[in-house]
Amino acid sequence: MTAFMQSTWSVLAELAPWLLVGALLAALLHVLLPRNLIRRQLSGYGGAAKAVALGVPLPLCSCGVIPAGIGLKRTGASNGSAMGFLISTPQTGVDSILVSATFLGWPFALFKVAAAAVTGIAGGWWVEAMKDDGAPVEDEAPANEAGVESGGGHRIGGTVIPKIREMIDHGGELLQSIWRWVAVGILVSAAIEVLLPQQAWLDLAALGTFGAAAAALVISLPLYVCATASVPIAAALVANGLPLGAALVFLMAGPATNVATVGAVYRGFGRKVTAVYLATVIVGSLAFAVLFETLIGGGALQAGPAHVHGVPWWAATSAILLVLMFGWFGLQEFRRWRRNVRADRWSTEQVAAGEPGGRAVEIAVTGMTCGNCADAVETALLAAPGVQAARVDLTGGTATVWGAAAASTLREAVQDAGFGTP
Repeated sequence: MTAFMQSTWSVLAELAPWLLVGALLAALLHVLLPRNLIRRQLSGYGGAAKAVALGVPLPLCSCGVIPAGIGLKRTGASNGSAMGFLISTPQTGVDSILVSATFLGWPFALFKVAAAAVTGIAGGWWVEAMKDDGAPVEDEAPANEAGVESGGGHRIGGTVIPKIREMIDHGGELLQSIWRWVAVGILVSAAIEVLLPQQAWLDLAALGTFGAAAAALVISLPLYVCATASVPIAAALVANGLPLGAALVFLMAGPATNVATVGAVYRGFGRKVTAVYLATVIVGSLAFAVLFETLIGGGALQAGPAHVHGVPWWAATSAILLVLMFGWFGLQEFRRWRRNVRADRWSTEQVAAGEPGGRAVEIAVTGMTCGNCADAVETALLAAPGVQAARVDLTGGTATVWGAAAASTLREAVQDAGFGTP
């Protein structure tokens, strides 16, 4: 247990500073990026290349990139542009680049960026050549869910202080969206270092670059892997004998594909585009794995997953700050879960008793872009007279309220909180 705790702390201290810096850079991109850039002329082969250039630095994993990609299609972007964005964006990002450079070296990190860009452009151009608009996009994913409209419903411009506040909010929301996967990545990395026999990975490495890469592909395709959180896992595998090329496959195919992502792409774009999506990721990741080993190889590895004794004060401070943030995120999710359980229980009891207070009123809410927005709406509704319980659905853009309050009172409470009620 002591060895596991020491390994966990080492990985956390190595990752935390760069994860925080990456969140800051992502917040800068969010504030400085022109508001309507994503909506401009994203069609044709040039539009696909622009969508990839836009998506590569954005810190969106596969859970957040799907509503963003579908939002591009809704706003008039071609299928090729949306597909280029969907393929390239989850593979990398400013936070993932910095963390990859720390654990696996700058040559590896930059090569991964190039691979994400090339596979994104290739997939986008392939779809453009098909001249097929695909299936109609379903209305289940709001266009602003993952930042398609930069800034969402709370964008405040004009002065420096509001911009700084917006940057802090956005950086915090980014970390909140991936904190569980980062935590899992840290723990799995530590477990691999302590528990997994090195011989197992040496046996896999004996399969050769292509064999090891193919095995990594089979493992990573159905799983959800965050581009940032999976880096320490990949670094631990490399430290135990996995070729860097196979780690590249793990970090390309893992973030870009999983069961939920493939299903969403199929519903939004149709069978043909989904086939192109999968083929591009599979063939591209394997090809770049072989190319990396041929051109660069293991000599690119400059840093392992924190094997040094003694942690610099700035790394320790960053690690403690990250742990505190994760604790706060977990507490918020627990409180939200407890409120939902209470709302369900209260509604069931009231309806069973035949009391009119058990009726539910549902209203539409616009401008919500994150969990904090949903919490703000829920708090405002619970404070309204006559409200007994409330639940906010961020994805659907609705709020369900139980009690005796009139719909007009509920809409006024939502508007007073800074959100819209169409």
